[in-house]
Amino acid sequence: MNTQYSYILEKGSKKHLCPSCGKKRFVRYVNTETGEYLPHTYGRCDREINCGYHVTPYKNEYDNNTIIQTSTRKLIRQKIAVQKAVYIPDEVFKSTLTGFEKNLFIQTLLTTVAYPFEVADIEKVIALYYLGTVTKTGATTFPFINTFGRVVAIQEKIFDSNNHTDKTKKYHTTWLHTRLQYTLYRNKPLPKWLEAYNNNEIKVSCLFGEHLLHKYPYNPVALVEAPKTAIYGTLYFGFPEQPTNLLWLAVFNLSSLNLKKCQALKGRKVFLFPDLSKGSKAFELWNTKAIQLQKQLPNTSFMVSNLLEQLGTEHDKEQGKDIADYLIQYDWRKFRKENTKQLPEPLPVVTSTSEKSENCEAPKTTYFSFESPLNIDEVEKIKRNELPKRENWQNEIELLEIFFNQTELPKAAIQLNKGSKIFDVQKFISSHLSTVKANNGITVYLPYLNRLQQLKEVLTL
Repeated sequence: MNTQYSYILEKGSKKHLCPSCGKKRFVRYVNTETGEYLPHTYGRCDREINCGYHVTPYKNEYDNNTIIQTSTRKLIRQKIAVQKAVYIPDEVFKSTLTGFEKNLFIQTLLTTVAYPFEVADIEKVIALYYLGTVTKTGATTFPFINTFGRVVAIQEKIFDSNNHTDKTKKYHTTWLHTRLQYTLYRNKPLPKWLEAYNNNEIKVSCLFGEHLLHKYPYNPVALVEAPKTAIYGTLYFGFPEQPTNLLWLAVFNLSSLNLKKCQALKGRKVFLFPDLSKGSKAFELWNTKAIQLQKQLPNTSFMVSNLLEQLGTEHDKEQGKDIADYLIQYDWRKFRKENTKQLPEPLPVVTSTSEKSENCEAPKTTYFSFESPLNIDEVEKIKRNELPKRENWQNEIELLEIFFNQTELPKAAIQLNKGSKIFDVQKFISSHLSTVKANNGITVYLPYLNRLQQLKEVLTL
């Protein structure tokens, strides 16, 4: 038995009743010295989608304090060696940020798709998500960076000329730590970081793009399965500098949608776009999980889009197509032209009924018309018919600009109101002024003007 840790999940196939869902799918923690079980509350349910229960005897990785271990007979205060998560070193991560002339995914976006993207936008999305290259194979690297700026994992994927996973390649999808172990260090001792990293119980412990949440605290979030899909969403619907644009993140794969990862989304408005699947199983799984997440994360909104379910044929479902497979057929300019300036968030036009829990409303399953790549003309009609008449905020905007230009702005974070905290005052002002100028008089953007006026009041106290 591995004695590197004080406690580990029990090896083998034995399962216990889960204290959360009651199913016999629960793996308990054991003491590595005595082999005895820890109390039944400590363990992990392997029904990750439908339950997600996991209570560890270790404290948070940033806390080395003494813990209380509950025994069946008495309480024992014990100092334990906390196994901290190990991250990919900066120098290893930075070595991937090169070789884009050999990057098959990037070059396809620039040259061979039906509507090639502008170089500036490709450079921008590379910088935003820290995309990289495995120069030997042309694979694209997708780093998973958490809210603390730590690189927790780097996925590597080889794409074909249509930017689909090139399944003719034996190792079309792998991870940087795995590749290094079996290539560069195949017949050599592993470096200390890699040896320690391999002991991480969970490798992909955060969302792809999670590092952007603090930088763009006001954007609604679009959550998809794969990193590639998040890149396409950003390129088509615009970058998050515009606070009303969606911030596109990915969970990694279908089964990776869980409470632990979604903790970073607390307080946000989240729109989920599951891939197509045979019998709509993926959609149903994410819809069920969204209902659970809605209960577990107060003040967070989860809405599951049935956009693909409306568009996809049975053949598309069998192939498991995602939103990127539809988007790439159309000119990205049509999606960005005025869309981000006039629509503050996805517009629900068809909403199905969902069960409501006793304490909270279940997430709505929604089809977002403005995101349909097949209905651009209809989008324009919706915008013309439903947008309210413009007012004129020019005087208010000019007065706010004069005030902020003449006021020394705090460098530290400040509390705007009971539910809002500004981490970067200068960026907050810049983004909000940009929004109200671009949308002067459109009533749905009035909250941006109100927040600026509220900030002015706070700074004058």
